[in-house]
Amino acid sequence: MRIDKFLKVSRLVKRRTVAKEMADQGRIKVNGRVVKSSYDVKIDDIIELGYGARVIKAKVLNIRETTKKAEASELYELVD
Repeated sequence: MRIDKFLKVSRLVKRRTVAKEMADQGRIKVNGRVVKSSYDVKIDDIIELGYGARVIKAKVLNIRETTKKAEASELYELVD
């Protein structure tokens, strides 16, 4: 699954277009590398999202095409 879609499905980012723009601006890293929006997410990847001065790190636990809002947090775990 593309990273922009994964971020939307997991609800780390509200809209897929926003996730795509973040990737185009170089604000998304996977395993320490800056990636494009077409990057294929794999289980155990560490995703870093740059929101201005704040950085969120999340480890991918599961990949699903769709998910309910209550189950979205099961797709990842936040890492320090």
